[in-house]
Amino acid sequence: MTIRSVVAGTGSALPKRRVDNEELARQVDTSDEWIVTRSGIRSRYIAGEGETTASLATEAARRALEDAGIQTSEIDLIVLATATPDQTFPSSATKVQAALGIDDCVAFDVHAVCTGFLYAVSVADAMIRAGTGRTALVIGAETFSRILDWEDRATCVLFGDGAGALVLRAEEGDRGILATRLHADGRHNDLLFVDGGPSTTGTVGKVRMKGREVFRHAVVNLADVLGEVLSDANMTSEDIDWLVPHQANARILDATAKKLGLPPEKVVVTVDKHANTSAASVPLALDTAVKDGRIKRGDIIVLEAMGGGFTWGAAVLRY
Repeated sequence: MTIRSVVAGTGSALPKRRVDNEELARQVDTSDEWIVTRSGIRSRYIAGEGETTASLATEAARRALEDAGIQTSEIDLIVLATATPDQTFPSSATKVQAALGIDDCVAFDVHAVCTGFLYAVSVADAMIRAGTGRTALVIGAETFSRILDWEDRATCVLFGDGAGALVLRAEEGDRGILATRLHADGRHNDLLFVDGGPSTTGTVGKVRMKGREVFRHAVVNLADVLGEVLSDANMTSEDIDWLVPHQANARILDATAKKLGLPPEKVVVTVDKHANTSAASVPLALDTAVKDGRIKRGDIIVLEAMGGGFTWGAAVLRY
């Protein structure tokens, strides 16, 4: 029998503070109508004092472990996707490891911005299939509010904080991850980036984005990679039960679904509630749809994302 990486459990975590568009409009030159029309976002969660990428990741991980019925002692691997780590080093994955009371396992961060969770899933899946371990925590967690320019209404209204996690476990059978595809094209750095870093400015920097150009690339790249990963899995869009996309912008979600010929009711949308949580958005959306009963065992799920770099990717799994 084929060994596959099966999703044994999901979990998510959000900061305590919810900020709706009306509250944001009192701080920035914007309005609820302006934000909703351009992005579909109505609210987001903002990390407060004591809430960090690692603390949110740890909470999401605990909930995923509880959902899977798995003890921390069974974890062989932690892969945490983030562009906003607690520290330059060590990795936030090791902070999660320590917080969970795990003395020894493989633990590291991956950084592919909004596509980070797809990269993390692909890495963990490859390591499980290679026999490096049998049980993995795969986490996407961000505190993007800490790198936003709160005077730039083109970016600060779009992002939020949060974390989502999966437990992947090696099992025989037809369930699990069926195919993954990843891409990157560094020529587009200047379209979506942070204007700082340890090796350049010695500062964290702030998010900068040319939204119109990012939108154009996103629709094309996501449609292409979804076609590729479905072909790898010997499937078509008609086989998809649920598309769980990166929650960047409602217009991108709509355009991608139309290119695939998918009806809107098959697309999981949480961008209105959570905004763009970068690497956390896909696992957050997945956990939402699992917990509310939409996604059921045996369903064919397609995950996809695109982020700064540019990076983009997709995965097909039987839940």
